[in-house]
Amino acid sequence: MTSADLECLELSKHFGGFTAVDQVSFSVPSGSFFSILGPSGCGKTTIMRMVAGFLEPSSGDIKIKGKSVLDVPPNKRPVNMVFQHLALFPMMNIADNIGYGLRRQGLAKSDIERKVDEALERIGLPGIGKRKVDELSGGQKQRVAIARCMVLQPDVLLLDEPLGALDLKLREHMKIELKALQAAFDTTFVYITHDQSEALVMSDQIAVMNKGRFEQVGSGRDLYYRPETAFVAGFVGESNRWRGKVTRAEAGALQLTTDAGLIMTGIDHGRSLAVGSQAQIFVRPEAIRVSRSGDDLAHFENRMVGKVQSLLFNGAASRAILRSAANGDDIEVSLPQSGEYADLQRGDDLYFGWAGEQANAFAAPLENA
Repeated sequence: MTSADLECLELSKHFGGFTAVDQVSFSVPSGSFFSILGPSGCGKTTIMRMVAGFLEPSSGDIKIKGKSVLDVPPNKRPVNMVFQHLALFPMMNIADNIGYGLRRQGLAKSDIERKVDEALERIGLPGIGKRKVDELSGGQKQRVAIARCMVLQPDVLLLDEPLGALDLKLREHMKIELKALQAAFDTTFVYITHDQSEALVMSDQIAVMNKGRFEQVGSGRDLYYRPETAFVAGFVGESNRWRGKVTRAEAGALQLTTDAGLIMTGIDHGRSLAVGSQAQIFVRPEAIRVSRSGDDLAHFENRMVGKVQSLLFNGAASRAILRSAANGDDIEVSLPQSGEYADLQRGDDLYFGWAGEQANAFAAPLENA
């Protein structure tokens, strides 16, 4: 059984009458990349600050390598933290930045130089020790900030939205870089983000957080294809969403009629919803197939025709908004990457359909809840 580098047990944090973290428990296996994903204000940074020792939990326990660290001050905990703005020292060169913590520990100069050189090699930036911070690119600064932490050999590295200050193209590149660095150092990473793409690309396990609690913990694939709650289905990835009523339930499959009158059949992820109950239905744009003739959609339980309302061109990720001829619902669909719909125009008619197993249904909250 894989040992856990970090365990949080029934962890809670209250600020006056407000509960920021509500009895959260989780375990992070040694050498893994664990992300906490959620919207702003959900409590994820509060968890990070409690693990780092900057906040004291209202209740619960935090264990690193099996030992409680509740009474251990931040500078004595076997964790390090990388912030969004990196906090590199501009008056120091790169080698001095990376070696700062080692100097504080009182290591010999020769040992510090050796460890700094090794760290620069591992982050793919050998020989830049004498350069200044402002001579580096955003991605290079990011790697230096990680190297400064990793030379201290922490059991756990905490990263609080470290890519948030980077431009989009560099952010995409650094997702791959960070995952590679985590593997190279073989250190447990705990990553905080509101960006689902960052979490999905890099993580071994992801916890989706909402209003102080974890909604679901699992792999990116689990969260994306088999969300356990309506919040996860709506927060992770893009989805078409409807509200409706269960009108039939047999052999594990549901038929639902949306509030606008759209009938959906063959839904086999209805979580034991009873006939007559209100439901939320989620279908991802890429789960919906489009066709000019409709002949190749015969095997789908859900088929209809619609008119193109708008085209969202994004290269291979292009999409279209189709208005259903049956009930006027607008439905977002992904266009094939083959380019066969490159000539599609607003106002064109398209057939489209999806399999019932591609839908996820959940009990809907009361309208006034």
